[in-house]
Amino acid sequence: MTDHLTDLDGAVDWLLARVEGSIRIGAPLALGKPHRLLNALYARVEKDPARPLQIYTALSLNPPVAHGDGLEARFMGPFAERHFGKDVVRLAYADAMAADTLPDHVQVEEFYMQSGALLRSRQAQASYTSLNYTHAADAVAQRAPHAILQKVARREGSSRLSLSCNNDITQDTLDAMAARGLPRPLLIAEVDPQLPWLGGSAAVEETFFDLVITPPGPYPALFGLPRQPVSDADHAIGLYASTLVRDGGTLQIGIGALADALSHALVLRHTDNALYRRVLHALDPQLAVHPLVAEIGGLGPFEEGLYGCSEMLNEGFRKLVQCGVIKRKVHDDLALMKRLDNGSAYTADHATLAAEGEYLHGAFYLGSPEFYEWLRTLPDDECRAIGMRRISEINQLYGGNEELERLQRRHARFFNSCMMATALGAAVSDALEDGRVVSGVGGQYNFVAMAHALPEARSVLMFRAAREDAGTRESNVRWNYGHTTIPRHLRDVYLNEYGIADLRGLTDADCVQAMAGITEQPFQDALLQQAKAARKLAAAAQVDPRSQRNTPQALSAALAAFRGDGTLPDYPLGSDFTAVEQVLVKALGWLKSNTQTRGAKLRTVWAALKQRAGDGDAVYLQRMGLEAPANFGERLNARLLRLALARTAA
Repeated sequence: MTDHLTDLDGAVDWLLARVEGSIRIGAPLALGKPHRLLNALYARVEKDPARPLQIYTALSLNPPVAHGDGLEARFMGPFAERHFGKDVVRLAYADAMAADTLPDHVQVEEFYMQSGALLRSRQAQASYTSLNYTHAADAVAQRAPHAILQKVARREGSSRLSLSCNNDITQDTLDAMAARGLPRPLLIAEVDPQLPWLGGSAAVEETFFDLVITPPGPYPALFGLPRQPVSDADHAIGLYASTLVRDGGTLQIGIGALADALSHALVLRHTDNALYRRVLHALDPQLAVHPLVAEIGGLGPFEEGLYGCSEMLNEGFRKLVQCGVIKRKVHDDLALMKRLDNGSAYTADHATLAAEGEYLHGAFYLGSPEFYEWLRTLPDDECRAIGMRRISEINQLYGGNEELERLQRRHARFFNSCMMATALGAAVSDALEDGRVVSGVGGQYNFVAMAHALPEARSVLMFRAAREDAGTRESNVRWNYGHTTIPRHLRDVYLNEYGIADLRGLTDADCVQAMAGITEQPFQDALLQQAKAARKLAAAAQVDPRSQRNTPQALSAALAAFRGDGTLPDYPLGSDFTAVEQVLVKALGWLKSNTQTRGAKLRTVWAALKQRAGDGDAVYLQRMGLEAPANFGERLNARLLRLALARTAA
């Protein structure tokens, strides 16, 4: 029988009465965590060593905190309050872990972290569990959790509940525990009226849960990821990537500015193909005749459309659905899919597919408030076309209905991001050379491996060619690195703002040449010298002369007209920043990159002291609370801001 409560403290009483001693809890990643219930439980056991608590989860999201009175804090404070809401509920255990103040009797194991947020936390780094996403359910099952706590959606007038944003591992965990002969954990649902309802396999009977909590309002807004600006390099990466997608194929994308740029390029390809081709020609006049584009991709609009199959549904998929790029439906009827594949489908098959098929499958979703509102207000027929699935169905072929999934995932393109790539084809995506974890493997390995297992599928790892580190520009194409996420024997397609490197099946020498061809120009010779010293290249080997154009200046010049006329906007999928804040984001970014070293900081401050006020500075100074500086620090900040506004005005 399912119990019902409205009081969070009462729910904690309910749980503690059923579990003696230590308490082991599983909770979904990201939006699916019941923040208020977890906080109530943590508050109860935080100072009680007789009640040890272990939490198994991932991606514990908390809004950024503005510290001090500097420019970053002045920008972030008002934005965070508006974007995340004044009544935002922070995860207490996550704040404690970030500050290394979790009590000894509380442990939190995560297999994926908010990118870069926990690099300085000893507790988070020590208790990180390195897992492929498809292995997470069994890893949780090994811990034999006493309870799984999950946020759910309820549709008015229905007794059913929707796992909504997180259909990823709860059911897989239950199966894994049963397979190990472990007792079924207590299942506790917290109903959140803000959470969009999604049906299909995400919908369960209320009796699936042992306890359903419907706490009173107010209900804090769902965590919205602020959409980040897309740079020249990001747009170039998105454009190159868009040429590798075949009409009628399957699409998986990650999250962040590179995914936004790819989504925008695919929309442009479909909605204004002539303009799309002009942008491609400006970027790379040889791109239209690139052998890989002809072999696996295309440049035309999407007549049949794409089927989206991605562990995470995000902002890009919203835009792709709205613009008619994502529209190829699939069905879970194997016989029907076989007939469609071999051309023997009946008229009734096409009617069934149109009425019952789904064009977008995901295991969890995360995005902006605009994205959540889109999900909430989808017409029923469009809502039915989106299916939330288990991670074991999305991220791998094996263990389920492999034959069906192979038919559905034809011409699959798996686009993911990495931080660095080696000249021999390994990828660095989740951690640093010293072992500290930036984020986690997530599903990246799963998709790379699937690209090698599926016929006509390809893995495409996207990365920026270089980065600024303490005032020094460094190449993201390395000869070698002390950490690897994707091993070189799984090398496939790498892509950055300077082009495409197809490494599948190549010799080491050819891999080096291909990667050198997309390396930023100042770093090419050193890379070749390292390869020659390692006996991987002949002494006379040289970089393709066309790669001499691999500079940020040449790239910006190539795209300048399209950046200027709005074809390639800073926020192609919409922005969570006001118009004034968008200008400030650029200015603050310039300041950050020009104050990374003591020398650079002194030069920037000296230039700021000489900077005259600009005619349009007042509105930006007002937003930052610097319209009437009251002391030397505020006057200096105002001058630094004026300088940054002037340097980024173009």
